[in-house]
Amino acid sequence: MPRRPLNDEPISALATWSSRLALFALAVAALSVLILRSNLLEIEPALATFAAALVLAGLAIVLAFLSFVAIWHHGRTGLGRALLGLMLGILLLAYPAYLAQRAYRYPAIADVTTDPANPPRFIALAAQRPRNRIAYPAASATLQRAAYPDIVPLQLALPLRSSYDVVLGVLTKRKWAFTESMPPAASRREAVIETTARTPLMGFRDDVVIRITAVGNNGSRVDLRSASRFGSHDLGANAARLRSLLEDIDEASGNAPEPKAEAPEKKPAPKRPGQKPKA
Repeated sequence: MPRRPLNDEPISALATWSSRLALFALAVAALSVLILRSNLLEIEPALATFAAALVLAGLAIVLAFLSFVAIWHHGRTGLGRALLGLMLGILLLAYPAYLAQRAYRYPAIADVTTDPANPPRFIALAAQRPRNRIAYPAASATLQRAAYPDIVPLQLALPLRSSYDVVLGVLTKRKWAFTESMPPAASRREAVIETTARTPLMGFRDDVVIRITAVGNNGSRVDLRSASRFGSHDLGANAARLRSLLEDIDEASGNAPEPKAEAPEKKPAPKRPGQKPKA
């Protein structure tokens, strides 16, 4: 019996289902990210949807390898579909694999500050955070100091008002959502800014509070705190955010214009004996 041409060989059902599952998993993952970023549902259902997409991606990879065996032994076609399922499955699982590596590398904390002994407090943002995530957890201090010894207060050679303007400019460039901005006042040697940042892919909201304190007559100290609203492990994201923010503030402070010195008050010249006052 003559052998049929290659194009007439039946397509591997395993390869077909591998590509179908991979494409469906990609659509489910995109939908879950869209839900998270738009706040259409609570975080838990959206994450469950994303986890389902990862399971489908894993199945697509398994079916792809099984289809390779079927194609090799039975002369089936569908290699392109099997490769599509394999590549998309690996692509979808690469992100959680990267997150798992970060979870192993960094401590399981979700609240990082430059001053664990006296961290900046959330006031305006406290209403938007879970009740058990308003105060800085004391248990995080030791883990943070060991993992992120470089996250320390920033000392600026600028007066309080100038430092506040520099920090405000840096945050404005980042287009973070402001919740509270309390500039310095004559009766207060401190300024506070509360804002919210979002993670690049999933769009999780992390709250940031900046406290600027006057030091001496022409200096100031900048303390930061970044805390996740969800999850007990930030995978190093809050520390990375503070590190980047400290660098940007330090760089911007070097380019800040020098504060204008106030003109000394002129004292009236003493009157000479017999001098008549001017009309």
